Amino acid sequence: MNYTGVRAVEVVVVGAGQAGLAAAFHLRRAGYEPDRDFVVLDHSPRPGGAWQFRWPTLTYDKVHGMHALPGMELTGADPRRPSSEVIGAYFDGYEQTFGLRVHRPVSVLAVREGEGGRLLVETSQGPYATRALINATGTWDRPFWPRFPGQETFGGRQLHSSQYTGPEAFRGARVVVVGGGTSAVQQLLEIAPVAAATTWVTRRPPVFREGPFGEVEGRAAVALVEERVRRGLPPRSVVSVTGLPMTDAIRRARESGVLERLPLFERITPAGVSWPDGRTVEADTILYGTGFRAAIDHLAPLKLREPGGGIHMAGTRAVRDPRVHLVGYGPSASTIGANRAGRAAVRDIRRLLAREPAPAAG
Repeated sequence: MNYTGVRAVEVVVVGAGQAGLAAAFHLRRAGYEPDRDFVVLDHSPRPGGAWQFRWPTLTYDKVHGMHALPGMELTGADPRRPSSEVIGAYFDGYEQTFGLRVHRPVSVLAVREGEGGRLLVETSQGPYATRALINATGTWDRPFWPRFPGQETFGGRQLHSSQYTGPEAFRGARVVVVGGGTSAVQQLLEIAPVAAATTWVTRRPPVFREGPFGEVEGRAAVALVEERVRRGLPPRSVVSVTGLPMTDAIRRARESGVLERLPLFERITPAGVSWPDGRTVEADTILYGTGFRAAIDHLAPLKLREPGGGIHMAGTRAVRDPRVHLVGYGPSASTIGANRAGRAAVRDIRRLLAREPAPAAG
């Protein structure tokens, strides 16, 4: 449907990573037709979501907890192949198998109130008028850069883990790795064998998880993240409450001293970093494995944020606007959580659209 230059659909899905594709699958299964009833918009150049940007030495066997998309398993993958290639090909095949017709590259610039009770989605390829929005933009586009006194004086290189391309760039360098998440640890383990020296610093002591992590533990961890979004606070990552899985590689790194952690430094100096007690470490490179924030600035015109800085959620639905669902956000940021969130969002949207008949085009 097209009127006055605006394409009208029932649902717009923003993002074609795990959460967006899961939502599109459930829309199609519910009887919605791609490009007629809903559209999927993705600003990435190719299929794969954030996985397509992962560094090449992150092979598929190093990926923790990749859960299959609904309706199609990932089978026969070469564990030594880069995860970006394996998952990119899987997502591509998934889009083709279910005919999801993802539009890319399309950037969503803003979502604001439209006419006739619809949302107006402004994009690099023109506007859409929609009765509901599933936002699945993830976090990759918003790397978090911490600020420290003296940061601008550092004479070496500073980069975020999202810019990491492999260990060779650090050969012979003295490297400070900041952060206690999965990416920081994985990159530190790769860098340590080729660097002149590595120093690992984290804000809080890292927690390593031994033993199996089953459904009960997973639900408990998600509940902690979910409590924050219910209170309108910015979500924490799921891994921040689950801890890091203890693998053989991590165990060896701890025994060798690579994962000997120091508390966060106080300031950055021209030659490195320093602590309040006078300790200093000289460095050529500071690598920030400090995570990401939700990429939701395009939703700002809708004024969904609470005073605490987050979006108050009821399930996947934004409390301030029931037409807007966020999947892959907060408690649904894990791959299995994204699948469940996509299904829940579609179920809720079907009820919403059934109660509110679409206005006649004119």
